[in-house]
Amino acid sequence: MTEPTDPDAEATATAAERAAPARHSGRPAPRSSRTPLRRLIPPAVAVVALGGAIGASARYGAALLWPTAPGAFPWTTLTVNAVGCAVIGVFMVVITDLWAAHPLVRPFFGTGVLGGFTTFSTYAVDIQRLVADGRAGPAMAYLGLTLLAAFAAVWSAVWATRRVLAWRQA
Repeated sequence: MTEPTDPDAEATATAAERAAPARHSGRPAPRSSRTPLRRLIPPAVAVVALGGAIGASARYGAALLWPTAPGAFPWTTLTVNAVGCAVIGVFMVVITDLWAAHPLVRPFFGTGVLGGFTTFSTYAVDIQRLVADGRAGPAMAYLGLTLLAAFAAVWSAVWATRRVLAWRQA
């Protein structure tokens, strides 16, 4: 049997406790030290929507600055997705290893901004258009290259960010 938790535990924490860096043991924090989920859902939805609008606008701006001609290889979408994955790698290291972020930072920036900036739907449509234009070879190359670029970008960004943080702490 579990003990009831205090729904206002976050409000009773001192400023020093809220500002202290998070200690990660691999286990979730005790329920009493976390903000109740029912209080986070409406603001999380709002910040994801706001962040998504910002990220999608940035992606649209990139497409306006670097348009892809019909039937051409979609370098803009590939670049946007790779850059977004690299930023996700840096962001996740910073908020997990360095900074005890506010609970709404990850939904706003990680899910909203970067989720709106990177685009699986445009990637899929680009592949479909290349195939429809009779360019199956470039479509398959784009499919594989995007996956490799995304994984390489996030991995190298995580690796480099951790190296920079270790160097700064030394």
